[in-house]
Parts: sequence; structure tokens; C-alpha cells
Amino acid sequence: MKRLIAAASAASLLGLPVQADIIFRTQSSVQLGVDAAASNATRVPSVYSVSGENLTTSDGTTSGNIGGLSSFTAGASVGFTGTESSVKVAGESFTFSESFIEGDKPATGSTVSSGVIGTLPAFGNTVTSSGGVAGNLAGTVGTDGAITIQSGGSGTQATGQYVIDLTIRN
Repeated sequence: MKRLIAAASAASLLGLPVQADIIFRTQSSVQLGVDAAASNATRVPSVYSVSGENLTTSDGTTSGNIGGLSSFTAGASVGFTGTESSVKVAGESFTFSESFIEGDKPATGSTVSSGVIGTLPAFGNTVTSSGGVAGNLAGTVGTDGAITIQSGGSGTQATGQYVIDLTIRN
């Protein structure tokens, strides 16, 4: 009996087997970016306006006509012809108003070369961003998880990340 108790005691000291899932993950990454060059331009239009009362008008050539925008010529400003006027009925009130806004003349678009816009458009509403320059931009992840990042020129981004994930489930 002493032997039986001794054997049972010895077996209980060994413990019961444990069941558990252990998951260990490592993940590392490097993300590099260079800004793109961009330009958005909106041309301002040419506008001519005339109004009046109790007037005789002429465009300088034909009586009764009013002035207006000149003919469109590619690469040139539009220009305008003004209105000549005189009071129709003397002694009575009259009004006359004439305005002209010279818009942007047509031009060629921008060209992007090696990420750079060499000639920017000169329009009434222009938003331009120059592109980044990669320069020495680089990034590596070593087998030991060490991250090395080399900065680049203007307009560049670099992000290094090392993640350890340990999950124990029972």
C-alpha cells in the first residue's frame, strides 16, 4: 500500500499537460513617397458691358451699333471696341455706362519633366505645386528587424514600422 501511495504521489507531482496556442509574429515595413507635380489653372474671361438711356450710339463705323469684344486671335489678348454715344433728346436725363475687363490671353499648358513643372501658367486663378525630388530617398529593413531610412529631397516622405504581435490562447 505504501508503494501505491508513493506511486500516486509521484504521478501528481509531474502535473497535467497544458494545452495552449502561442502565436508570435513580427512584421516590418518601409514606405517611401515623392510628391507629384501639379498645376490647376482657370482663365479669367474677357467681359464687355454697355448700358444707357436716351442715347444715340455708334461703334465708330455704323450708327446705332454698340462696341464689343474684338475678334479672337490665338495667343493674343482679345481687346474691345468702345461705344461712341451722344444724347438723343437734349435737355432730358440720360445714363451711360461702359466697362471692359481684359481676360487672360490663351497660352500653352504646363509641361511636367522629371517631376518638375518648368514653366508655370500665368492665368487669373492658378494653383501650382512643384513635385518632390527623390534625391537619396531610401529605406531598408534588415533581417534583424532594424529599419534604416535615408532622407530625400523636398516633397518626400518616409515611414518605417516594426510590429511584434504575441498572442496566447488557452
